[in-house]
Amino acid sequence: MPEPTEEKLSYRLITGPDTRDFCERIHNSLAEGYVLHGSPAATFNGTDVIVAQAVVLPAAIASADAAVANAVDQLENYDDEEAFEGHA
Repeated sequence: MPEPTEEKLSYRLITGPDTRDFCERIHNSLAEGYVLHGSPAATFNGTDVIVAQAVVLPAAIASADAAVANAVDQLENYDDEEAFEGHA
């Protein structure tokens, strides 16, 4: 768990053996305000099932969505004639 003064990462990939400890790590991340991102992944290393789950902070998603929306708006408002002015 991060220290109170430590800034939280926007994205975390939590990995480890498929045990109660792994589930508790996910549970604690959700309690800290993270949300699940995508589906979990699982593999077998010959001994144990190893799992992975990405978690993100909702503010990071909102910020990324806003950046994409802004970029799309800029593209939609782009005047093609100005872009090619002076080119044959």
